[in-house]
This record gives sequence, structure tokens and C-alpha cells, in this order.
Amino acid sequence: MQPFDKSKRRFRLRMRGARRLSPAYFALVMATGIVSIASERAGFHPIAVTLLWLNAAQFVVLWVLTSWRLVRYRRALIADLTDHRSAPGFLSAVAATGVMANQLILAGALNLALGLWIFGILLWIILTYTIFANLTIMESKPTIDQGITGAWLLAVVSTQAISLLSALLARHISQPLRLDVNFLALSMLLWGGMLYISIISLIFYRYMFFKFSPADFVPSYWINMGAMAISTLAGSVLIENAADAWFLDELLPFLKGFTIFFWAAGTWWIPLLIVLVVWRHFHRRFPLRYDPAYWSAVFPLGMYTVCTYEMSSAMRLDFLRPIADVFIYVALLAWTAAFVGLVRKLASNMIPALSPR
Repeated sequence: MQPFDKSKRRFRLRMRGARRLSPAYFALVMATGIVSIASERAGFHPIAVTLLWLNAAQFVVLWVLTSWRLVRYRRALIADLTDHRSAPGFLSAVAATGVMANQLILAGALNLALGLWIFGILLWIILTYTIFANLTIMESKPTIDQGITGAWLLAVVSTQAISLLSALLARHISQPLRLDVNFLALSMLLWGGMLYISIISLIFYRYMFFKFSPADFVPSYWINMGAMAISTLAGSVLIENAADAWFLDELLPFLKGFTIFFWAAGTWWIPLLIVLVVWRHFHRRFPLRYDPAYWSAVFPLGMYTVCTYEMSSAMRLDFLRPIADVFIYVALLAWTAAFVGLVRKLASNMIPALSPR
């Protein structure tokens, strides 16, 4: 076989990997993007810029693979879209779009961010109502312990990602449209809060009243905290936008109370999640090795860092800032560990000699 034919065959085999692409793989973009933003807030500008460019490349690659999967492996994609455990993962694409646009705003690329905002809203509408309508009308459904994971909270994260992006873009839009965009951001914030209360009740019920083994504690359960962290961030930005919208000004006590509630609820989850991580990974059957799902754990750590910075600034709670100063290193360490695992995984796939026995 000629070298060109071998290369072509390898390329086709790699593209076939798109058939098994996890719908939640956009958590890679979510995690990289928010750690970049956290680095910028912490004063690590070179790291932030490097992660911005890396994330732009990741964002494009994942959309190419997802589009190829839609065209070439539509049945596999539809099977995921109608499965209780995998369907919510598609909403990571909405959150990733929002985080990517957030990075572009910080970089001054407002037109690109505006385009992603419009795309993200359309994607949110299509995916949210497709997924929830499909899962509602299905005749055969799993029990709650088999059907629900932390990935369901991506419904909250995606909603709050649009809320946050809307609030950030409103600062760059002239009146009276600025008022409308702020109202959209407020509405999305409240919708996200409604979804969190509904979904977290089911997750907590699953924790307490069904058998829970180390295999059941998947990394996506870190979104229990991450969903509250992004809600805190969106609420904090809206508090800062109060001067631009009369209804936000009138709701300031409510916004401040709910924003602190979001932050406190997210903080409450952290010790419990750490205990469960230790319990799972010190179990002899679950060594710590790379899994794409770990990006779902990296994102909440970065988001908690950013939301703590933002809330301490918006509400003059300076005594909280040291928490964010510590968590930025935790987020960077977690991102580095996951990225090294990803690189090793890709290298072993491309170079068979590097594959573990």
C-alpha cells in the first residue's frame, strides 16, 4: 500500500471516531474558556491569551466533528438525542458557545461575540425544547436512578450561559435595545433558577434513596456546583447593570439576595463532592485516568473562581476575594491534568506504539 493510501485510510478511521463522539464533549471548550477568563481575572494574562487561542481551535474542531456526525452518522446522533443519560449533554454546545463569546468580548471581538450570541440563543431554543419534548413523550423510560446524572444540570448551565452573555453584551448596546437585552438576561437567570430547583431535587432524591456505588459517581455531578456558580456570575453582572435598566434597579435587593443564595448553595456542594471523589478514586476499581467527562469537573472549578471574583466586586464583599485567589490555582491544576490526559489519549490513538497494554 502506498504511503498516501495509508494516510488516507488513517484519516478515514479517525473521522469514524466522530460516530462515538460524546454529546457532552463541548465541556472541553467550557472548561478551557472559563479557566482562561479566571486567569485573566487573576492577572495571568499570558495564560489567558494562550487558552483563548487554544479554545478557539477546540471550538472549531468540535463543531466540525459534530457536523460530520450529523451528516454521516445521523442515527447514532439521534440515538443519543433520545437517551435520558446522553441527551442533556447536547446542551454543553450552548454553554460552550456562551463561554467562547465571553472570551471574545474580553478580547474586544464584539462582532464575533454578537454572532455567537444569536447562534447560541437559536441553539438553546432548538435543543432545549427538542430534548425535553422528546423525553416527555417517550413511552419507554428508565427509572430515576438509571436515567438521571449531573449532566441534566447542563440545562441550567446553558440557560445561565445565555443570561450571562446577554448581560455582558448589553453593556455594549445602545438604548433602548440595552433595556431589552437586560430583560432577556434577567428572564434567563430566573428560568435557570427554576430549572435548578427542579433538577437538583431529583438528583438529591437519587443520592439519598437509591443505591449509589463508586461507578455511579460520574464527574458530571460536579455540575451540581457549577450550575450555581454560573448563576452567581450572571446575577453579579446583572447587579452591575442595574444603572442601565430601571427594573434591575428596583429588583436589586432580590438580585443580591438570590446571587448570594446561588453562591452559598454552590459552596455547600464543594466539601461533599470532594468526599465523594476521594471515595470513588481510592476505590481499587476506579483508578484516576483520563476520561472526557472530567472536563465537566474542571468547568465548575473555573466558574467558581470567576463568580467569586465577580460577586466580591459587584457587592463589595472583598473578604471573599482570597477564596478566588486560591481556587484559580485549583482550576489551573485540574485543567492541566485533564489536558495532559487528553494529549496522551490523542497521541496513543495516532501512534499505536504509545497505547497502554
